[in-house]
Amino acid sequence: MFLVSTKEMLRKAQEGGYAVPAFNIHNLETVQVVLETASEMRSPVILAGTPGTYAYAGTDYLVNICKSAARRYHMPIALHLDHHECFKDIRNKVEAGVKSAMIDGSHFPFEENIEMVKKVVQFCHGWDCTVEAELGRLGGVEDDLVVDAKDAMFTDPDAAVEFIQRTGIDSLAVAIGTAHGLYKEEPRLDFDRLAKISAKTDIPLVLHGASGVPDADVSRCIELGINKVNVATELKIAYADALKQYFIENPGANDPRHYNVTSKAAMREVIISKINVCRSADKL
Repeated sequence: MFLVSTKEMLRKAQEGGYAVPAFNIHNLETVQVVLETASEMRSPVILAGTPGTYAYAGTDYLVNICKSAARRYHMPIALHLDHHECFKDIRNKVEAGVKSAMIDGSHFPFEENIEMVKKVVQFCHGWDCTVEAELGRLGGVEDDLVVDAKDAMFTDPDAAVEFIQRTGIDSLAVAIGTAHGLYKEEPRLDFDRLAKISAKTDIPLVLHGASGVPDADVSRCIELGINKVNVATELKIAYADALKQYFIENPGANDPRHYNVTSKAAMREVIISKINVCRSADKL
């Protein structure tokens, strides 16, 4: 087993009417708990890392940890570049072994977004690497990316058709009312817009900002054509809250081999829940 692109797993999800969960990872422990849980549930998963994650952990470390994990768990693993904006950065990481990339040009005008994405697609497809792009813009905070609500824009269904045709992307992240980070109030998703996008396009669609979205709403999005669901903030909160509680109860603790066990267990519960919502268990 080895690192793979997302092409086959998202195609199967599209045909099977479910979604593949994409969990943001940061280090050895987060990779371990995602893949241990996914292996037990026989669920395909995508391990996503923002530019900040790769800078923190090291691309070579993450690639080799994931390669080792693929052998350990006897399952294909997709290591993904989440919200990357620099072609050179993507090129370097793809050449290092990553086979799934998101180029985020959503902050550019339509034509500039297309030109940037086309360049990435042309390169990545030569390396057996799938490409995700975003049309429309989510609000909120993701890594160093901060988008005010007033700057968020929903995806136009007709523009999505043109965008896909002109870029050759493998999957499309849509903006339908979700946001990165924590929600200040319950999100109101535009299901009608998603249905129109799904009816007009034929590639897998991606839901960003799923942390904090009610399970019923995520399920409905999957029914309307979402095949990849990104989860980041809920994992970080579970990990951090369990860690804080451990030190409150054990103020003299100093061994990461002990306190990380508690944090990983808290993350595990989130992962189980998201796999169940995505209906991806037993799909390996």
